[in-house]
Amino acid sequence: MQNIGEKFLVKGLDGKKTLVGEICVNGAKNAVLKAMASSVLFKDGIILKNVPNIEDVNRMSDLLEALGIVVKKTSRKMFEFDVRKLESGNFSPEISKQLRASIVLAGPLLARIGKISFPHPGGCVIGARPVDLFLDGFKKMGAKIKKNGENYIIETKKGKLTGAEIFFKNQSVTATETFMMAGILADGETILKNCALEPEILHLAEFLNSCGAKITGAGTSTIKIKGGKLLSSKGDIYITPPDRIEAGSFLILGALSAKKIKITNCEPAYVESLIELLRESGVKIEVGKNFIEVGSDLSKNILLKAVNVKTHEYPGFPTDLQAPMVVYLTQTHGESMVFETIFEGRLNYTEELSRMGADIKPMDPHRVIVTGPSLLHGRDMESPDLRAGLAFLIAAIFAKGDSFIHNVYNIDRGYERVEERLKSIGVDIERIKINDK
Repeated sequence: MQNIGEKFLVKGLDGKKTLVGEICVNGAKNAVLKAMASSVLFKDGIILKNVPNIEDVNRMSDLLEALGIVVKKTSRKMFEFDVRKLESGNFSPEISKQLRASIVLAGPLLARIGKISFPHPGGCVIGARPVDLFLDGFKKMGAKIKKNGENYIIETKKGKLTGAEIFFKNQSVTATETFMMAGILADGETILKNCALEPEILHLAEFLNSCGAKITGAGTSTIKIKGGKLLSSKGDIYITPPDRIEAGSFLILGALSAKKIKITNCEPAYVESLIELLRESGVKIEVGKNFIEVGSDLSKNILLKAVNVKTHEYPGFPTDLQAPMVVYLTQTHGESMVFETIFEGRLNYTEELSRMGADIKPMDPHRVIVTGPSLLHGRDMESPDLRAGLAFLIAAIFAKGDSFIHNVYNIDRGYERVEERLKSIGVDIERIKINDK
């Protein structure tokens, strides 16, 4: 059920650094969705733990159920997937158009049943999701592709994919994971080159290997997969790693508005690029094995200076943290240039920050200049996508006055009941129905 009928009311801190306490990071959205897709590679099914209660997980569950997979939530953060009744390769158009990650299911599903049909994937309004990487890869693995209206129909010879050598012209997490999973059931060896390096890829590969897959090189630019039979979990459980984007977002909020907060259940190494950039800007950060501490108690009387940001594939600065980082840069001293290299529409949200009082000048669709510090004022805002929605929330917390953030569904897609965790560190935030008075 989409929460488009809800909004957040945030009472801003007027620039004061008052937030204090601990805030816990949940399981990673970008990891769990791929693990859910991998369920079709198994004889019977798998169990996932530390699953975040987010809308994208609900949509992927709906997509799998429409294919005949039985999805059972056994506890608040545990799911079981029974694939013995898998019977269809036809993606639900309604669900796929709501979920950008739906494309990752194409590889393992095609490898298992030999024929699939899916529409162009949808989701956030941050730029088109190119499918050429996927279509080219499937062709190299011996599949034939037809277009029927909005749907792609892909079919293998004799129901099997053939191992191939695939060079990705652009590093892509989703393409890397899709073809890593497709190679598991293909005939022969698949070699993937110019692969993405995100830690979620290695985490998934290690789990699949424990269940019978033969993957080497995950976490490097070249991955090799020897094709074989359906996998068996043999009691192994996939444990979702902590969400590095959520951890980074809380770290940025802490740099802006915390007296002292401790971000727990996280992997600091996953957000090293952000930590180093904030330190360069003047933020004092303490890092432990699975926590990060930040706040004015650590950074007394320090002038935050402007820094330039250029998004890049991992281990560079994540595109998913670009919007929260721009909010931070509105409060640094001097000019910062932000260069978004991944998605062409991802800077559109900056117009709304300018209406709050930020000094942001667009240079072109991929670059803006942020001059600070600026006094931000609360206002009514519409969450345009998952990451910009959380950036608006961070801006509203820092700003002077009240803000209403509409279309909460976009935030719920990736952050589990985020307002409850924010309240625990002192944020004055309330989730309300649109029709409430």
